[in-house]
Amino acid sequence: MSQFDAFRRSFLRTGAASLAAASFPAASLAVAASSPRATAEKLGQQGIFDVRQYGATGDGKTLDTRAIQAAIDAAATAGGGVVLFPAGSYLSFSIHLKSFVHLHLMQGATLIAADSPQPGQSTGYNGGVYDAAEPNTAWNAFQDYGHNHWHNSLIWAEEIHDFSITGTGLIWGRGLSNGRGRKGDGVPFIAEQPGVGNKAIALKNCRNLLLRDFSILKGGHFGILLTGVDNVTIDNLKIDTDRDGMDIDCCQNVRVTNCTVNSPWDDGICPKSSYALGYARPTRNVTISDCFVTGCYQLGTVLDGSFRKYAPEDHIPHTGRIKCGTESNGGFINITIANCIFEGCQGYALESVDGALLEDVTITNTTMRDLVTGPLFLRLGSRLRGPAGKTQVGTLRRILISNLVCHNAPARFGSIFTGIPNASIEDVKLSDIYIEPAGGVSGVIADPPEDENQYPDPNRFGETPSYGFYLRHLRNLEMSHVELAPMLPDSRPAFSLVSVDRADFFGITAPRAQGNVFALNNVTNLRIGWSRAADDIALANVTSRIL
Repeated sequence: MSQFDAFRRSFLRTGAASLAAASFPAASLAVAASSPRATAEKLGQQGIFDVRQYGATGDGKTLDTRAIQAAIDAAATAGGGVVLFPAGSYLSFSIHLKSFVHLHLMQGATLIAADSPQPGQSTGYNGGVYDAAEPNTAWNAFQDYGHNHWHNSLIWAEEIHDFSITGTGLIWGRGLSNGRGRKGDGVPFIAEQPGVGNKAIALKNCRNLLLRDFSILKGGHFGILLTGVDNVTIDNLKIDTDRDGMDIDCCQNVRVTNCTVNSPWDDGICPKSSYALGYARPTRNVTISDCFVTGCYQLGTVLDGSFRKYAPEDHIPHTGRIKCGTESNGGFINITIANCIFEGCQGYALESVDGALLEDVTITNTTMRDLVTGPLFLRLGSRLRGPAGKTQVGTLRRILISNLVCHNAPARFGSIFTGIPNASIEDVKLSDIYIEPAGGVSGVIADPPEDENQYPDPNRFGETPSYGFYLRHLRNLEMSHVELAPMLPDSRPAFSLVSVDRADFFGITAPRAQGNVFALNNVTNLRIGWSRAADDIALANVTSRIL
């Protein structure tokens, strides 16, 4: 028995619990529960469209795609309603959502993505295929293939409004491609093969969306991909997957709350602002709060509650983070992240490398443990993946980060804030930060290369020359009440500043045993005060100096 089959059986043993009274009228529940032979018409009068009444078997072997779609279409034709999935296993290829339709997965209901065609085959399970990826060649060069297509998914919609997916059931992307496999040397990703599905939920140019309470296991390239979707509430989801958990791309007015995402091979919660819509649209007014992101647990073990960690010899990337970027054409404006937990993954990343205006971001109340990169990564770069002549270096400014604690940050990496020679990160304030780096590194480490037009990721910078913060091409930086407490002695400085203008450090604590807490190169307007890490000092211009 596979790990996924074992998980599914455990999940289904919970049975079908009663629906919450607030979900549907009591009379509707009585019809659905006490009248198994009630006609679809009678249920429809109550606003409920039970997929079994439209021919779904829920046996996990028979394709239920047509029956599920018939129930959705009937609800839409009636002006709206609830498409109900009672307990069972519903095997399906692509499902098209409609306006005013509410999908509800009852406890014990599992919607399973049927197996995609294998390399060299034209059809998948029982002769079925996923909808073809729509033509989008004009924009393919500006973001990865998966960001450009929505129809090749288990659940998709385009240009609809006022709809929802709720319930405590499960969406299992068993037959989806995660976009990493290849058919052979030099042949495109399997995800690009016709008939292959590679996303659990993909929505484009929609509005007024609610996603609540369900779980996703193995969601393909994206568990959830939202592109150009406005007025979104995502609440209390559990996502246990082998690529991205959720991508929020070119979306506005979004709330992500109370979610758990385990995504060892890619990002957990990832706002983006790509060029996939054919124009630059910012991701704006986004709140992410009370979420747990991780990249250290074996696939499926967060959902089944066993929480088994990967062993070091498994060589898992442990990505699992919250990141704005990498796709960053339109911008990120008014982003708030609060009350989140990171474990066994990378830290926060804020990235503008394709012309985005990344502005007005607050991050507060974060706990981190056992990271694989530094707690914070801010990158302003010039990859400029976008239409020629229309894409120029963006901004990264007005960033406030406070109340962060991190235990066992990796020895090799400090936090990295870096712009490029002709474009600085601006107006960054950090306060009330406590970080315990692993420490233990000895010797002098050279400054990382600029690599201003490369893919932005902390791993690409290599070992940093400081164990706490590497700060390059910044203007207007303030740090107050920041403590660095290496778990082992480290010969590198705590802070390395390169091409920084106007930096204030107040109430800084770090070991002074080596006498090299601050390494300064081409720094102007520096002030250090009331700190245990260094004596009070004000310097107008420093070419090279150690404090």
